Amino acid sequence: QIALHESGPYGTFQPECPMVILRLVATVPQSVLAAPARCDYNSLMIFYQIDAGGDRNFAYLVGDEDAKRAALIDPPPNSARYMKLVEKHDLGIDYVVVTHGHGDHTWGVSEAIERFDCKFVGHKSIAAGIDIPVGDGDTLPLGTLTMEFIYTPGHTDDAICVLCGDKLVTGDTLFVGKVGGTDLGAGARKEWDSLHKLMNLDPKVEVWPGHDFGVAPSSTIGHELESNPFLLCKTFEEFVDLKVNWLDYKRKHGIP
Repeated sequence: QIALHESGPYGTFQPECPMVILRLVATVPQSVLAAPARCDYNSLMIFYQIDAGGDRNFAYLVGDEDAKRAALIDPPPNSARYMKLVEKHDLGIDYVVVTHGHGDHTWGVSEAIERFDCKFVGHKSIAAGIDIPVGDGDTLPLGTLTMEFIYTPGHTDDAICVLCGDKLVTGDTLFVGKVGGTDLGAGARKEWDSLHKLMNLDPKVEVWPGHDFGVAPSSTIGHELESNPFLLCKTFEEFVDLKVNWLDYKRKHGIP
């Protein structure tokens, strides 16, 4: 199954088998694997956006500084990309969370679980290996923080977003200025509904996507409401038409 990413009827895709990707990443020098991360830190929450390799993938480390408990979201298959951050803050990893079941988001689960002996969290429709299946509105404690899971089918039927404080990790549902790839029928309709569910969140909630496919690596719900061309569509039919003509739209408006 081809994993459609950026919006459009076909989008960008990653044809490599995850096992092949794993071997390729393992040959990269350690100096490269110590990937840069973007950090938002206060006295309560640790939040890192991590360059996970692959097709501009992002992974996330979310933790409670006081309780020293944390979760990895969509971790990469080489722990060198996040271990220095875990060690820097002396964190215990309680959960590995996947935003959906595509191989470039589940590729590092085994490595992380083996290293930390933690629980595997994903949508309840993912049958294989899930320790904690979650559905819409379910929550998990993370020290004194709470992770809330929002079911957002469309790109896949097992897609979830993760809300912790004012940080929303959106996987392949929402990018900055773009949305996840779908078919032009049932998948697009589900995504349309999911996106508008997210747009009911506080405008100040920050958007942290699963790939660096957008016009910036992060955004806010309010900014996406005001500027994302897919969210400016007034009808579902207009939304689908934009998907069909997305490549032309990008060229016309100078969108990368």
